[in-house]
Amino acid sequence: MNVLLDFLQEQEVLVLDGAMGTQLFARGLTSGGSPEEWNVLYPERIQAVHQDYVDAGSQIILTNSFGGTRYRLKLHNLQDRVGELNRAAAQNARAVASRAHQRVLVAGSMGPTGELLEPMGNMTYAKCRDAFAEQAMGLVEGGADILWIETMSDLNEVRAAVEGARRASPDIPICATLSFDTRGRTMMGVTGEQVVEELAGLGLTAMGANCGNNLPDTEAALAAMHAAAPDVVLIAKANAGIPRYEGDTLVYDGTPDVMGAYADRVRRAGVRLIGACCGSTPAHIRTMRLVLDGEMPVPDVAVAERPGRTAPENARARTRRVRRG
Repeated sequence: MNVLLDFLQEQEVLVLDGAMGTQLFARGLTSGGSPEEWNVLYPERIQAVHQDYVDAGSQIILTNSFGGTRYRLKLHNLQDRVGELNRAAAQNARAVASRAHQRVLVAGSMGPTGELLEPMGNMTYAKCRDAFAEQAMGLVEGGADILWIETMSDLNEVRAAVEGARRASPDIPICATLSFDTRGRTMMGVTGEQVVEELAGLGLTAMGANCGNNLPDTEAALAAMHAAAPDVVLIAKANAGIPRYEGDTLVYDGTPDVMGAYADRVRRAGVRLIGACCGSTPAHIRTMRLVLDGEMPVPDVAVAERPGRTAPENARARTRRVRRG
């Protein structure tokens, strides 16, 4: 049984969670520290973040494992602990989901390896696939209901991640989202139409967009996906508005009202899985849930928009925008 499709038969729209990274920084994570290691060092803090999102109305929570491949963990000399850290990530989310008063699914977050595939880089497809298979195995062992491939820019890396996930569990639902942060395309030039057309044969339960440069670009990519494949279950997990630097700190201008209005727009555009990414908090998710449930009027807010970043600016943003910040 596909637990995600089963849940979607019960409700038209499901609410996802928001950012993990900012919540961990607020709880003591320092720059350069490993969020994934916190799954075993401070499981109570990870569970507290998940609990805050569940209390805010999230029906699907993503594990604290965005950088859980051996290539990302190698930055912290943790590459030999892939199984342990991903298993713990899923166990932490599972503990919160199991005690919730409503139905909550656990999605095992799988972010990019940080490496470029051949011929643009040195990583082979086989090594990429194997890295995701290793991560996925830990997430499945820890109790993930779904494997959630996110913040991708290269369709080949998505394919490798899906193949790796299938090696860990042939029947588990798999979702994939790409980040549209370069003038409406991913960093590798992928459009919304290409996503649904080229990933159609992979057996994904849902696909869509997360993170991104701004709300209009993300929503435009989702509109293109819906137009090209109206029957595909779509995911919207946008950043909380537009990022800007205040000194060395990356902040986002999207208030809970801004994200509440966004949630209403993407639902009307055909999206069925709706959450938020970088810069968002439980307060954002709570407002989104109230709007989607009809318990709060849709906020009357303007959508901020600006030209796309220059390449150097975008590169810096991607360097800092990690682990669903």
